[in-house]
Amino acid sequence: MKNLYETDFYAWTQEQANLLLHHQWSQLDLSNLIEEIESLGRQQRGELRNRLSVLIGHLLKWEFQSERRSRSWLNTIRIQRIDTLELLEENPSLEPYLHEVIQKAYVKGVALACRETNLPLKTFPQNCPYVLKDILSDRFYPGEPTTNDMME
Repeated sequence: MKNLYETDFYAWTQEQANLLLHHQWSQLDLSNLIEEIESLGRQQRGELRNRLSVLIGHLLKWEFQSERRSRSWLNTIRIQRIDTLELLEENPSLEPYLHEVIQKAYVKGVALACRETNLPLKTFPQNCPYVLKDILSDRFYPGEPTTNDMME
């Protein structure tokens, strides 16, 4: 089994699923199975962190480069909010992790905003200026309110 894990991961997953389905516990590749299950959990946390980073980065762009606001930025903010909330709905145990990860997501969001706006790093606050409730709220757009044309 270990050889299959190393040479054909997909075939290994199918074999493990079949063994589980047929209750063939003694034939399971437990060490690799445990590792892969733990990895799936880390992937969910990583996806949450990445979505928050993109969302925060676009909120920063929205606030600090208001003259360049676009439908594209608005749509990215909307989609990231929807996807983040869906991820939390599907994985409610990740909600406490939001508070742990907000500053890490902010650092990446600042990097995104700097890269895409060409604004210097010192433009942005050192710590996240937004509270989690606002970040995830479809009514929150920092700085000047959005125009009705763009919101529709």
